[in-house]
Amino acid sequence: MCELLGMSANVPTDICFSFKGLKERGGNTGPHKDGWGIAFYQGRGVTTFKDAQASHQSQVAKLVTDYPIKSDVVVGHVRQANRGRVALENTHPFTRELWGRYWTYAHNGQLKDYKALTQGRFKAVGTTDSETAFCFILSELAARYPDKAPARKQLFRFIKKLSDQLKQQGVFNLLLSDGEYLFCYCSTKLHWITRRAPFGMAQLSDVDVDIDFSQETTPNDVVTIVATLPLTTNECWQAMVPGEACLFKAGEKVELI
Repeated sequence: MCELLGMSANVPTDICFSFKGLKERGGNTGPHKDGWGIAFYQGRGVTTFKDAQASHQSQVAKLVTDYPIKSDVVVGHVRQANRGRVALENTHPFTRELWGRYWTYAHNGQLKDYKALTQGRFKAVGTTDSETAFCFILSELAARYPDKAPARKQLFRFIKKLSDQLKQQGVFNLLLSDGEYLFCYCSTKLHWITRRAPFGMAQLSDVDVDIDFSQETTPNDVVTIVATLPLTTNECWQAMVPGEACLFKAGEKVELI
């Protein structure tokens, strides 16, 4: 399996603290040593860093940890390969264009019979079930809404329906974003936490690092972090239940159904 990391914020925010914890799970405190990746949205653009090396040994991951890239939405992943060889093209997250926006996706789990999924014009570059499922989702969206994106509720209800369908083929935890919204779907494990004033201390569980968020934020900041498993030891994370979907915009949870 793999582990996921996502962020939605109402102001450009760096994810250095959370990524320090996730990075250790990539081959040090966790078995996810088969590559990693992270995507940062800045306006309508997206910057992605990937490496087929274990994240806790990767110099690229060290750069991401040390350099405070400010972003509104982040999608990250550390990989434990089960479908597809260890290679850069098989590392998450994956990004494609649809309706003039970049969509970014990362998946935790394993699907059976995934090669039968239709991909339409969104062909997989690598050989993972994850990328094939992403191409399937986009293909279904493009087929139903060929000209432009529908209203937000209609769009994400349909993505939730597709996620329910894919869940029937195995474990399907995912993060999906168009740079404005962060969609999260839980098949087995996914947790989230929203931080807002009054901010306090947080202690990572995978490495001896803490932070006083009151020194790094303003009273108006709202930041939601999503992870496969909680990244801190002293905060109250919300556990999603199997089959549940959450949608975040500018750090806030918004109505999906």
